Amino acid sequence: MPPPADAYRFFRAPVNAITDVTPSFRRFTLRSDELAGYGDPGFDQRIKVVVPTASAGLDAMPTGVDWYPRWRAMDPDRRPAFRTYTTRRVRRERCEVDIDMVVHEPLGPASRWILDARVGDEILIFAPTSQVTAPNPGIDFVPPARTGHILLAGDETAAPALAVILEQLPPGARGTVVLEVPRDEDAAYLPAHPGFEARVASRERGERNAHLLTATMESADRLIPAGRGCEVEEIDVDRDILWEVPRTAKGGAALRSASLYAWLAGEAGAITALRRHLVGDLGVDRRAVAFMGYWRLGRAEN
Repeated sequence: MPPPADAYRFFRAPVNAITDVTPSFRRFTLRSDELAGYGDPGFDQRIKVVVPTASAGLDAMPTGVDWYPRWRAMDPDRRPAFRTYTTRRVRRERCEVDIDMVVHEPLGPASRWILDARVGDEILIFAPTSQVTAPNPGIDFVPPARTGHILLAGDETAAPALAVILEQLPPGARGTVVLEVPRDEDAAYLPAHPGFEARVASRERGERNAHLLTATMESADRLIPAGRGCEVEEIDVDRDILWEVPRTAKGGAALRSASLYAWLAGEAGAITALRRHLVGDLGVDRRAVAFMGYWRLGRAEN
């Protein structure tokens, strides 16, 4: 069931502080009285961030309940640009929200804004309100109540979500987290969890996705007996979105228990390969695994 209309809305807020957490992760702290109503359901809460561009300012963005079809109907050359991020932290008593973004070569309006933004610049955030109730479709980390081992894996685009998940899991949770980052210094971004083995590596001496694929597959192979594979419906990630999160009565948090729950997010080509290995080769129950192709190499996506 979708959340009620008042569970999500657009918040307009200026940047109050900019902090380079590591060379590749820049934290934008937003502060506004509006943010007193910003919701914080936890874990990997997805949000949309609208940034101003030379062709479309924030005032051009439709903000009613029908904002998305109205946005799609606009001239593509004049549509405001938005991208998907994760709420990193909410301090409602101070009307503040932190959003961590990846710094890289500007390939589109969002990456350009990340490099050029200054304190005082405004953005729009489409996010849950304090009225949000469960189930919340903006959260994709939905493990069973009892899970023997949690396997988390992603690249730098998934790092903020991984960080929040690790911070909010109870100390008794057990698992493995695999993270691939651009630079060696970026490894410090990931918080430690007493029950998780962290396998973090950079691409300074390797190819993109190499560590993500190798370390995740090695971890899965160690945790799951081989030879119980099943047929996997292939997804053309150049045409379709790879986003498979079990939420129904047959999967996800509705399951009573699972020996393994996997949450995998990042570049769609790599996540497709991991999906094929876990489900197709090892036979991981599809009801206990979430696959999210956050982005596709060479393509800018909203």
